[in-house]
Amino acid sequence: MGPVWGIDLGGTKIEGVILEDRDTPNVLRRLRIPTEAHKGYEHIIDQIARLIEVLTAETGLKPGRIGIGTPGTLEPSSQLMKNSNTTCLNGMPFKRDLENALGLDIVMANDANCFAIAEANLGVVKKKVPDAKVVFGVIMGTGVGGGVVVNGQVLGGRQGIAGEWGHNFLDDSGGECYCGKKGCVERILSGPALEAYYADIMGVPKKLKEIVELHKEGKDEVATRTVHRMLNFFGRAMSNIINILDPDAVVIGGGVGNIDLLYEEGRWEVEKHIFNHTLETPFLRPSLGDSAGVFGAALL
Repeated sequence: MGPVWGIDLGGTKIEGVILEDRDTPNVLRRLRIPTEAHKGYEHIIDQIARLIEVLTAETGLKPGRIGIGTPGTLEPSSQLMKNSNTTCLNGMPFKRDLENALGLDIVMANDANCFAIAEANLGVVKKKVPDAKVVFGVIMGTGVGGGVVVNGQVLGGRQGIAGEWGHNFLDDSGGECYCGKKGCVERILSGPALEAYYADIMGVPKKLKEIVELHKEGKDEVATRTVHRMLNFFGRAMSNIINILDPDAVVIGGGVGNIDLLYEEGRWEVEKHIFNHTLETPFLRPSLGDSAGVFGAALL
């Protein structure tokens, strides 16, 4: 089978990895360099090329093709990038330009899809639900996103937006979203959205971790309201995913995903809203940490 290569393109760093093969996360070499996105689109391409050159020089290996995880999505019809917070990528033929610069075939998916495929094939799902056919990977952090894996492969979709539950409508109280819509899941369940809800009422900002601790201590009624809001809307938002996909496993990543309550009370909230009398879906914590993105890119 041979080694597989992956690149995880982030806003501040570009990470490359060479795995021994598709079935084991044995790292032959791993390297990070700065993205330096402020220097523009062409510079990002040059940085990726430089990273691959260094990996090749250090290992003596040459890639036949490379998987790349990106912020944002490649539009299947136009082959242009969209929805990227590294804004210089948007509207650009990034895959084509990379292939021309590298002289290699590129397989591309967004970072949430890379997270999902890594945890499905190498991470917690492989360990705990080895027979899983459909996996939904959740990112709940600064933003909210998701990825769908079916039979070990990423489900991209006709428009490249499969799994983007962060921009489904959830509730008007979320207010305006950067995407131009109102009440998106991301505007209610992301870390910044939950912190803003607390700060708007109390007039004092606190980090989400502190808000959760205040709730557990029973010392802050607004902290408790904030946590109950999170659990309630998590149940409503996730029940839509369960009803449509009925996945064999859900993996929850991102900073908000570290909150223990999601796996207990949050799960009960999901059960209230699904079209079934019980919820059998396992909700799992990721096991690959910050390796998920680059490992997932290699698996593409």
